[in-house]
Amino acid sequence: MSDYMFMLENHLSAAQAKMLSEIQAAAADANVGLFLTGGAMRDMLGGFPLREIDFTVEGNALKLAKTVAAKTGATITSTDELRKIAHMVFPGGARTTIGMARSEKYPKPGGKPQVSPATIYEDLRGRDFTINAIAISLSRASRGLLVDPNNGIGDLERKELRAVGNYTLYDDPVRMLRLIRLRARLGFTIDERTMSQFQNALEAEMEKRIGPEALMDELRRIADEPDPGAVILALEQEKLLGLYSPALTGPKQNVAGLQKLHKARQLVPFGVDIRLQNLGLFLNVLTEKLNPKEKQALIKATAMPKEDVELWQKLEARAKKLESAVKSPKLRKPSQVYAVLHKAAGDEVLFLLVRSQQRVVQDRIRNYFEKYLPASLEVTDADVQAEGGVPGTPKFEKLRAQVIAKRLDARPKKPPEPTPEELAAAANGAGGPGGPPEGKRRSPDPVLAVSARRRAQEPVVTGARK
Repeated sequence: MSDYMFMLENHLSAAQAKMLSEIQAAAADANVGLFLTGGAMRDMLGGFPLREIDFTVEGNALKLAKTVAAKTGATITSTDELRKIAHMVFPGGARTTIGMARSEKYPKPGGKPQVSPATIYEDLRGRDFTINAIAISLSRASRGLLVDPNNGIGDLERKELRAVGNYTLYDDPVRMLRLIRLRARLGFTIDERTMSQFQNALEAEMEKRIGPEALMDELRRIADEPDPGAVILALEQEKLLGLYSPALTGPKQNVAGLQKLHKARQLVPFGVDIRLQNLGLFLNVLTEKLNPKEKQALIKATAMPKEDVELWQKLEARAKKLESAVKSPKLRKPSQVYAVLHKAAGDEVLFLLVRSQQRVVQDRIRNYFEKYLPASLEVTDADVQAEGGVPGTPKFEKLRAQVIAKRLDARPKKPPEPTPEELAAAANGAGGPGGPPEGKRRSPDPVLAVSARRRAQEPVVTGARK
């Protein structure tokens, strides 16, 4: 196994590892070259968490995606017929794209590209930025082979954003927004030539050639950012935010709300699928101060699909129903709070964390993320089997829920009563070496002193997950 494959496997969640294995098997059966590319390679080599895995195929990518979906139960959420890309969600929440290795030629700046099949080398040489143009082979014959024709690894080490070509931002102007988004997220500097190209593109007003669909696609990516508010501020500074809505560039920009959203999303354990639809939640916070006419202008500027509009504009009503359930006095046990929130959609839960005025709702959601959810993740298949569960049977998950509930509701064990010898030692210890002067000593509680001594003797556990 190459060092890169070892690095990859250590970055994957359990759901992502399973997805990778299934796609590799399908590609091998179809006898097509398979590569890990794009943001996944950038994040892995840069030491960042892997959020979405991108695969590139030297062959029929859409056919492979359909085969994988049929075998695994994954869902193809959307496709790009021009570029032959399929966006997929797997059971367990892992997301991916499977795309064709391709060459794109632009007859005119900002125009529709002419797309044709290509090798992985040609594909990488035609990408946007060098740190996004790195690949690793997942094919059997060359598994672990690194492909980096643009020295993207060097730019990662220098923490620098560099365009692959001299016309990168002219060919596809939405890359101007992507450049600023990546700078805001990664904190990298922009290469001098790339910055010059960006400024020249601004002077030529290339951003006005970005189509509504491309704006919408970039808006989805902003919504998925760990800190979308930072990206919004960066776009405003570069006078690009007005492409979405001029109203967002003034006092109606919801800076405080976006900061609350960022803090709320930080509570979600990484790699845990809470069925979170980022777009609707992000848009709800972003446009909180906009009037209906201004919101409609945003919808028009991005040609926003109806399902996305509904996801955004019906979120508050859905969250209100959840709020009623969460604040119910009938929820007396941790397991009951856990059951209600675990069944809820993630965007509804985080909406309440950002917007609810009910203190009990805020406290219960925080307890869910900080205590109950982490505790539930500690319940393993072995724990369920110990209770008589048989993996793969319908009753197994039901029994898992019972084991989780039992663990959540278990009362902390009381420490044993101190022995007479411990009490005597605690009482006498007040006058030991290093204690306060005789006339200034306080009379310690012997029971508390014993408890403190026992805690001090307990081993310290390091390396716990935060």
